[in-house]
Amino acid sequence: MAAQVTNYQCPSCTGPLHFSSKTNRLECDYCGSSYEVSEIDEKFNAKIDEAKNESDKKQKDNQEKWDVTGLRSYTCSSCGAEIICDETTVATSCPYCANPTVIPGQFKDGQMPDLVIPFSVDKKDAIEALKNHYNKKRLLPSVFSKENHIEEVKGIYVPFWLYDGDADVQMSFVATRSSVTRTAKKEIITTSHYKINRAGTVPFEKVPVDASKKMDNDLMDSIEPFDYSKLVEFTPSYLPGYFAESYDENQEDCKPRVNLRIENSACSEISKTVVGYETVTATSKNVKINYKNIKYAFLPVWLLTTKWKDQVFMFSMNGQTGKLVGNLPVDWGKFWKYFFGIFAGVGVAATAIMYFIMKVM
Repeated sequence: MAAQVTNYQCPSCTGPLHFSSKTNRLECDYCGSSYEVSEIDEKFNAKIDEAKNESDKKQKDNQEKWDVTGLRSYTCSSCGAEIICDETTVATSCPYCANPTVIPGQFKDGQMPDLVIPFSVDKKDAIEALKNHYNKKRLLPSVFSKENHIEEVKGIYVPFWLYDGDADVQMSFVATRSSVTRTAKKEIITTSHYKINRAGTVPFEKVPVDASKKMDNDLMDSIEPFDYSKLVEFTPSYLPGYFAESYDENQEDCKPRVNLRIENSACSEISKTVVGYETVTATSKNVKINYKNIKYAFLPVWLLTTKWKDQVFMFSMNGQTGKLVGNLPVDWGKFWKYFFGIFAGVGVAATAIMYFIMKVM
């Protein structure tokens, strides 16, 4: 029987291959061989197609069972072990032989991404960046960085929809402008009120929205922007060594979120054209969004989990730029000491000023 998964193995020694963010090549840690992505594509594309066809057949045979459990079972083509994953996992590794594994049949509706941004930040750099992040936090408990352990570091290609199009915007504003006339006896302030209408078309390109229910939307938004000049045509050869998730929110599911982003940005651009007034207030808006093109892309994200005092802290890092976001514990003793230190300083200064004023009076 044909394999349902594809293990990316070194053509020279059959050791596991992984995509290197440093060299943009697939490398073998065992024999040191290195390959261009195009070389590996030529060797593995046929296997990918074969695995996809076999996966499609198994899905039909097990549809009723899988609808209930939400899990998938596959056989590692390297060691024969069973790989259990959920219904959106398209790239993982065998828990027994550690071979990077791609499961092409897991791509939603058979649709592979159009584009991908390969990882630029490797695992070592991601961990180092998190440790440096600790050092800049003055309210962090002193023993945190010593006692906590990084529980998990996972590089994931997260599915995104990238939207192109334009927004037709009509907005109304009320604005004011004042002038001052001075005479020998008085000052006259004249305030003029204006009603302003604006209309225009604002183009947009590659507005991203993550298409995975597992990913926290705020975290994904916070690690933007990505450098789209590094987008390349997708091939599964970028996946070995990383995890990857197929989308479970389609283009229409994500429309409310992207509509809000586009509307806010478009209205902001139109509002910038109302200049030369002291106050400006928007009173109405009408936005019609026209989508012209929607691309499916995999974007690189590092997820780092650390544990301290039985509490889990999660961080998300842009796998291209290294931008890191997440929450850390607070040493409330340090916080109050810092707070009262500032308060005390302000209090002393205020007392000195009051004493000076009283003496002068």
